[in-house]
Amino acid sequence: MLVYYFRAAIMIAPTLTRAAFLTLGQTPRVDLVPELKSWIGPGLVVDEFGALDGLDESQVASLAPKGDEPRMITRLRDGTEVVVRKQDMHQRIQKILERLGPDDYDLRVLLCTGHFPGLEAPGLFLESQTMVDLGVRAVGSGANLLGVLLPLAEQEADFDRRHFEGTTLRFSHASPYRFNRLEQAARELSHADLIVMHCIGYTEAQRRCVRKMAGRPVLLARRLVAAALAQLV
Repeated sequence: MLVYYFRAAIMIAPTLTRAAFLTLGQTPRVDLVPELKSWIGPGLVVDEFGALDGLDESQVASLAPKGDEPRMITRLRDGTEVVVRKQDMHQRIQKILERLGPDDYDLRVLLCTGHFPGLEAPGLFLESQTMVDLGVRAVGSGANLLGVLLPLAEQEADFDRRHFEGTTLRFSHASPYRFNRLEQAARELSHADLIVMHCIGYTEAQRRCVRKMAGRPVLLARRLVAAALAQLV
């Protein structure tokens, strides 16, 4: 009888999926990863890797954009918001991917909705930008006006429009790490048919705030990513 139960336990034991989560800031991302995992489920074991891990204040400051250089916004370990050059982040993410062995993880996930063409990784590599944009395109195929919420106004010029041909885009901006402009941005996008909060840093609580203030349906980047990952666990 004991042997039977032991064998049965082996047969129904869940298979754990090991994932490497790559973010632009410093880990652990207590503002992001716990919420993601709550939607994905218990079958995922996560290791976090941050593009700014190990850097001190002066080193982070040296990555600040100059002039009109493309930029990204992210979060340090202590919750501080920083703006960094996109090109530097591209290079640092690629170096992290190169350090991960081909058999170390089942999934490698870039938790950033910026467009980083040419990244290379062994095995299954998921880019949030692609998952979010294709998900928005599928859900909002009938939308004439799509509201796009970005962290920084300057990011509009660098926004990847490949998947939104034929759709009119209206942009607004609000940092996911401060609440000082979120309600204003929601009002600016209130005439859109659908709004997407196009940054992995935005939380479900912020989505609900935008939904209430704009009175329009709102898609959250991290929920779209979590929905895809949940099917791979």
